[in-house]
Amino acid sequence: MIKLVFPLHRRADPTREEFQTYWRETHAPLVIERAETLGIKRYVQVHTSDTPINPGLREGRGGPEAYDGTAELWFESEASLMASLGRPEWLTASAELVEDEHNFVDLTRSPLWLGDELVIVNNG
Repeated sequence: MIKLVFPLHRRADPTREEFQTYWRETHAPLVIERAETLGIKRYVQVHTSDTPINPGLREGRGGPEAYDGTAELWFESEASLMASLGRPEWLTASAELVEDEHNFVDLTRSPLWLGDELVIVNNG
C-alpha cells in the first residue's frame, strides 16, 4: 500500500468548525462516491482538535501554525496509482474533487505527497 498525505489549511472565510463540517459532511461523500474510480482503498480525515494543548505543543518546538486537518488516502501501490492516472474516468473524478476542495481548502498552503507508512509503535 502507498499513502497520500494531505495536510489542509482552510480558506480564510470559514471558521475551523465550518471547514471541518463541510469537509466531513459535503466533501467526504464525494470521495466515497469516487473511491472505486480513483482506486482509494482507505480514506481517513484527521480533524485538528480545538484544545489548549495544541499551541503549547507547537510553541515548544518553534513550529508553524497548525493545519486544520489532514486527509490520508491509501492506494494499492504506486504502480497501480500511476496506471490509473491517465484514464479519462480517473481524471474526471479527480478534477471533481479538486473543484470541491476550492470551496474550503487553501490549496496554495496545503502540501500533499505520497509516502510509505512505517508503523513504529502499535499498542492497540
